[in-house]
Amino acid sequence: MKTLLAVLKKEWMETVRSGTLAILVILSVLFGIMNPAIAKLTPWMMELLSDSLSKNGLSVGTITVDALTSWTQFFKNIPLLLVVLILIYSSIFTREYQSGTLIPILTKGLPRHKIVLAKFILVLAVWTLCYWLCFLVTYGYNAFYWNNRSVSFLFSAALHWWLFGAGIISMMVFFSTLSSGSTGVLLGTGGYAAAAYTVGLFPRIKEYSPVMLANSAQLVTASAKPDDYIKAVLVTVLLGAFCIAAAVPLFNRKQL
Repeated sequence: MKTLLAVLKKEWMETVRSGTLAILVILSVLFGIMNPAIAKLTPWMMELLSDSLSKNGLSVGTITVDALTSWTQFFKNIPLLLVVLILIYSSIFTREYQSGTLIPILTKGLPRHKIVLAKFILVLAVWTLCYWLCFLVTYGYNAFYWNNRSVSFLFSAALHWWLFGAGIISMMVFFSTLSSGSTGVLLGTGGYAAAAYTVGLFPRIKEYSPVMLANSAQLVTASAKPDDYIKAVLVTVLLGAFCIAAAVPLFNRKQL
């Protein structure tokens, strides 16, 4: 346990010193502010465009915005935060393969599985911090301008999207033990997301697809219920656990 905590501390300090954490935190806050800001500015922007639209035969009626408008924007913007995080951490293993910095640590007797666990825990912790920071900023602004109580199943929807991100991270770690370059990691992780999306296109099996969790905005509009996502949650958790479990023997056999 002490060695795992030591590796975690090393990884955390590298994230802080490199400025990666600061960049992601700033982006999280900006996205959190952007969601209610876009909702508030939508009527004003449509009013500005009304004259040009009317010339083309289009009329703009009264636009009402509320907390639901802002939360819908949240679920549209949060994928961008996940993409940025994956792009940044896709090289968390591969840059150490290329620089050879893992060799001195491993020659001192550090078990390889603790490196896998430490890197996974670190990225998951950063994702958790940034995701819920963005959520809380949006929640606070929405509470100030409107009323969050009018939104259905808000925390269930947020938890489902966080779990989807955790599943993507576990896939990234898995492909990091297979590939020696960040390009391979990104292709593998993107391929998984594409495959999950394809499964979601088939009505009979779409409820098993992890992409169902990324469509959890349907909960806040009350067009779906939390029970509709149970199978997708189970599949995502099992796939994530399998990826981390499989990453350990793969990393044990990897030539550094």
